[in-house]
Amino acid sequence: MRAAEVPARGRIDKRQAILDAAFAVFARLGYEQACVREIAAEAGVAKPTVYNHMSDKEALLRESLLLAADRVGAQCLDAVERLRDPGADLPAALDDTARRLLRICAGETSHALRRLTSAQANRLPELVLDVRDRTGARTLDALTDRLGLLALSGKLSTTDPATAAEQFLALLTGPLENRSAQGTRKVAAAEQRAIAAAAVRTFWAAYGSGDRT
Repeated sequence: MRAAEVPARGRIDKRQAILDAAFAVFARLGYEQACVREIAAEAGVAKPTVYNHMSDKEALLRESLLLAADRVGAQCLDAVERLRDPGADLPAALDDTARRLLRICAGETSHALRRLTSAQANRLPELVLDVRDRTGARTLDALTDRLGLLALSGKLSTTDPATAAEQFLALLTGPLENRSAQGTRKVAAAEQRAIAAAAVRTFWAAYGSGDRT
């Protein structure tokens, strides 16, 4: 059994290496300028090996972006999970969640995803929607669930956790996009902390069920 599993595992690992390399090359050069030869070199494989796993450059783009989107989405879900057990100081837990989400959104992978999907919006609109579903939409759903549970327990004051979640994320992503000039400049950690603090103050003023501890 193990002898049969080794080649399959190796194929999966090689496919992932190719997709990681494709994302790095697309992020660096853009889709139009990137070529399969450069992706193969980045992955450390022969060009025919790339075609053994992916039919063409567009398939490389699609699959590499979806893999990156899954990773970003998983990181965001992990950040939101902090609110499952926020402890006695809910604003502090919200601040921690906000900071973690901002670090993810301000990261190179998130910036590259936004650039690459925006560039393909007219040509591959379904890809843009797939990336959004795996990142922002998934995060919004998870945050809605967490805020809903907090409202049921009396820790937040809202009968519409979906709107509260949408507004919480908007308080983070709006200022981040503005300060990063839509991803063209890095936002320092101190700026991210300031954005998070302001977002939590505004959110707590609207939805807090008691005094901040």
